[in-house]
Amino acid sequence: MARGRRIAFDYGDARIGVAICDPDGILATPLPFLDSRNPKVLREISSLLDEYEPIIIYIGLPKLLSGSEGESVEKVRGFASKLSEITDLPITYIDERMSTVGAQKKLHEAGKNAKDSRALIDSMSAVAILESGLLHENK
Repeated sequence: MARGRRIAFDYGDARIGVAICDPDGILATPLPFLDSRNPKVLREISSLLDEYEPIIIYIGLPKLLSGSEGESVEKVRGFASKLSEITDLPITYIDERMSTVGAQKKLHEAGKNAKDSRALIDSMSAVAILESGLLHENK
């Protein structure tokens, strides 16, 4: 695996979860979520890319449990298309079917109730997406 940070996004209609890893790809850390309705969200993402200088972008692809693609996948692909207009970094889709469920479970195990975890869930889902991407790279 090439050395360098990776960044992951969990795109949603209201929020975009964000996670970053260290240059060795060992530790995935959640960052504050972004408001996907904010007209300046691409500028905010561009600032994150400048600050962390990742070498790869992972984006969660919310396939249906059956494996087929629904309306959410089209929105994510649209988001990825907008990202490709502001960066030349490679963008890799990661199957995120279970990332939100896994993130909710981790937060519950950490003693966070549903109300407390709403603000964290998107970025924790991004951590799960990032960890999946790193595992895939290390195969």
